[in-house]
Amino acid sequence: MNLTGFKNSASSDGTLKLPYWTKGETNAFFGLGFNILVNVLTLTALLLFVVQMPAASVLGTVLPALGIAMLVGNVYYTFLARRLARKENRTDVTALPYGPSVPHMFIVVFVIMLPIFLSTGDPVRAWEAGLAWAFIIGVIVLIGAFIGPFIRKITPRAAMLGTLAGISITFISMRPAAQIWDAAWIGLPVLGIILVGFFTNMRLPGGIPVGLAALLVGTAIGWIGGYMSVPDVQAAVSQIAIAVPSLHFDLLFTGLGNIAPLLATAIPLGVYNFAEAMSNVESAAAAGDSYNLRSVLLADGAGAIVGSALGSPFPPAVYIGHPGWKAAGGRGSYSMASGVLIAVLCFLGLFGVLNTLLPIPAIVPILLYIGLLIGAQAFQSVPKIQAAAVVAAILPNLAQWGTGLIDNALAAAGTSADQVGEAALTSAGLVYHGMKVFGEGAVLAGMVLGSIVAFLLMRNFYYSAAAAGVGAALSWIGLIHAEQVQWAARPEVALGYAMLAVVLVAFAVHKRNERAEVELDPEVPAET
Repeated sequence: MNLTGFKNSASSDGTLKLPYWTKGETNAFFGLGFNILVNVLTLTALLLFVVQMPAASVLGTVLPALGIAMLVGNVYYTFLARRLARKENRTDVTALPYGPSVPHMFIVVFVIMLPIFLSTGDPVRAWEAGLAWAFIIGVIVLIGAFIGPFIRKITPRAAMLGTLAGISITFISMRPAAQIWDAAWIGLPVLGIILVGFFTNMRLPGGIPVGLAALLVGTAIGWIGGYMSVPDVQAAVSQIAIAVPSLHFDLLFTGLGNIAPLLATAIPLGVYNFAEAMSNVESAAAAGDSYNLRSVLLADGAGAIVGSALGSPFPPAVYIGHPGWKAAGGRGSYSMASGVLIAVLCFLGLFGVLNTLLPIPAIVPILLYIGLLIGAQAFQSVPKIQAAAVVAAILPNLAQWGTGLIDNALAAAGTSADQVGEAALTSAGLVYHGMKVFGEGAVLAGMVLGSIVAFLLMRNFYYSAAAAGVGAALSWIGLIHAEQVQWAARPEVALGYAMLAVVLVAFAVHKRNERAEVELDPEVPAET
């Protein structure tokens, strides 16, 4: 078997020979596999300790359902990568990474499932609502598969990559960074191995994969330093049980019977899903791999629907990070191998054991690496003049992340922003209301603001005004800058965008008149 896979090669009949595994594939496999592992461990803990679902339901139904989604989705994206490689006659195509959507994990638990559990005391009712919510997300993403390619075509790259950088810096990087520095004696050595191995391409002794070396070193430090507990491992081992996925239409249909309250979050988050997928596909294209957006979105939507029917309330999605796994050496098969690994762990019920064996600070540095790479790509893959547009697209995600921290801190203190009052928050130096409005619907808001600035920097004021008009429409119906979708959701923000559009049109007219005056005046040279 060819293990290098970095040069084009052809068989005797002239067709491209694609290796099934490359040297760099192992690095990417460990990196993505641990990335998904962290997320599955997190969602398992959320269900067990926040919604208080029975361990039998979580380990016996939810995780096997998620395992099926991971297996099918990652195999599919490996197929797309190999198809693209043959189409373009090259062996360096990298498959798209795929796993449970991180923002949705927290939203479905804390916004959908937890309120129902608190009001009814029944975790099954909460589970049913989560399944229905995930199903709606999938349907919306399927619809997005047909309108997404058009949106991607008209949206500046700076706006899409800037939005992705905003997600990466806040929701992908900051929590892992905090977890690393919370146990810096474990996390920082691991981070050093990952950054040196992936950013400098230095080979480790014996050719050991960077991701595996980092995990082994971090785990050894954690156990030697007393960070982990043997009794916890013994208790987790006693709960191991093989689980086989099965259909749970009864739970799904019961949840769909009370669909109306779910639409307020499912609609904007479904739009968020396909907007993020567009940005991820654009990120892959910037790294050299141009995938068909419709094929990607159809898979994402189908994954959410199938997962909900099998019992998982966590919609899967294409992950941020394709350029990182490409830089690590991943090609066509690392994604499939990661999906197989996670599926096996789900079917065998081993996540409880892994949670007690592997220190979190030894796993999460890989997420910080991805955050650094995606943030850098947003600036490196656009013209220098577009840098301000990238920053503009980042800002709404920063606002959403900041208000989330404030809300969580207040909730931990047994209060809320409404109870504390705007005046008290303002006196503490927080413009809480404005920041919350700015951050609602952050992915779409970032794309809108980034597009306005990107077109403006190109002095295309009519297009910039059109982007502001889109912002006005989306604010009016509540897809951005509002807590829920409804008519006249945020009229004052919609008015602001509309007035911005008028200003930009005025500049467009002024620019046209200025050019006409230049062309009529023989003393002034015409623009070239």
